[in-house]
Amino acid sequence: MAVPGLNVERTIIVQAPAERVMSAFFDPADLSIWWRVVRSVTVPRPLGTYAIEWAPTGYRDELLGPLGGAFHGTVIDYRAGVEFFVADAYWSPPEGEPIGPMAMEVRCRAHGGSHMTQLVVRQSGQDDGARWQRYFDVVAAGWQRALADLKQHLDAEIVTGRR
Repeated sequence: MAVPGLNVERTIIVQAPAERVMSAFFDPADLSIWWRVVRSVTVPRPLGTYAIEWAPTGYRDELLGPLGGAFHGTVIDYRAGVEFFVADAYWSPPEGEPIGPMAMEVRCRAHGGSHMTQLVVRQSGQDDGARWQRYFDVVAAGWQRALADLKQHLDAEIVTGRR
């Protein structure tokens, strides 16, 4: 039986250079603001660690339990300001068994000038279980919110002149 692929892909335009957008995926202070991460170890190089943790939510999903927990994998490819790829990634929820392996790809490219970036994030995995399907449903909404928060965070730097 063929295993169907699950994936979420989101694209957004951000008012920041590609290098700045990419660094927001690795800087602990940035991650805490736009992705609401409480702890992170992210190493921007091939075979680097990519591990982030969120506080458990008060909300309890009927299939997944409380959300939050940790997402961790290995940076396989990293090109500063261009793209990175995390493989062998798992989500370890606050309760229950991890979901994985999966992959996360982040790509940046200049859009209409050096201070505008098109950001594409894709998360993918393969399984046919109900927990996997529910996880990807939750992640689809989560990426939409997270990238809107990233855009707001980086766009605000332009307005305030920070960074």
